Amino acid sequence: MLIDSHCHLTYPDLAAQIDAIVQRAHDAGVRRMLTIAETPLDAQAALKLISGRPGLYLAAGIHPHNAAKCDQDDLSALADLHRGLNLAAELRQRIVAVGEIGLDFHYDFAPRDRQEEVFRYQLDLALQAERPVVVHARSAEQRVCDILADFPALAERVVFHCYSGDEHVTRRILDLGFWLSFTGVVTFKKADTVRAAARLVPRDRIMIETDAPYLSPVPVRNRRPCEPAFVAHTARYLADLRAQSLAEFAATTTANTCRFFGLPEVNT
Repeated sequence: MLIDSHCHLTYPDLAAQIDAIVQRAHDAGVRRMLTIAETPLDAQAALKLISGRPGLYLAAGIHPHNAAKCDQDDLSALADLHRGLNLAAELRQRIVAVGEIGLDFHYDFAPRDRQEEVFRYQLDLALQAERPVVVHARSAEQRVCDILADFPALAERVVFHCYSGDEHVTRRILDLGFWLSFTGVVTFKKADTVRAAARLVPRDRIMIETDAPYLSPVPVRNRRPCEPAFVAHTARYLADLRAQSLAEFAATTTANTCRFFGLPEVNT
């Protein structure tokens, strides 16, 4: 059994065939998927998508790319969502994290000071909502760690998604008690840095994801869009890299993901 801990099911090419996407994931042994909303509007679309589809969960946040465009109304709408305002109990229970949030100094689609302001707001929100955090950190890992150090109550409740940092950054993240999640990037030919990090992370703090519709892993590198079923390829690759059987690695990452996000245990 596997869990795709990070995908974007509201992406049009995935949402348009959501039931087929879910079925193919199940056929590949992927029983649960965590879809990520990047704005409050995206979160509303995601809620409609997961409604009536057991096994789908939601993390909602404002992506750093959207930090310049969001206003106080957006921040308030996100806070209301995490408070469960006007939501049925069944849907409230399936919102499990604040994310993806953080900093992106690679593209710099928003001014860095605004990215940090929105990031800090959402970290406070995570504390209030008592939810874990899914972090996006691109060319900004050290600064993200600096900010997270101001929120010690979130220790052990933060995962760096689509991880690709070097060994120095990896050790700092692990020393702070955070988690790492790996995509199909780890299977890419030139991803030696990612593979080094994947060997270093402790067994009880590793998760796997697709980041669908992006980053299809080898051997389906040319398939577009990426979809949750493909996390099985990443799991197989990482199990071999870490000298574990696939069954053992699948059980480990599934248990880790359930523990981190507070999901019910997977039976069969």
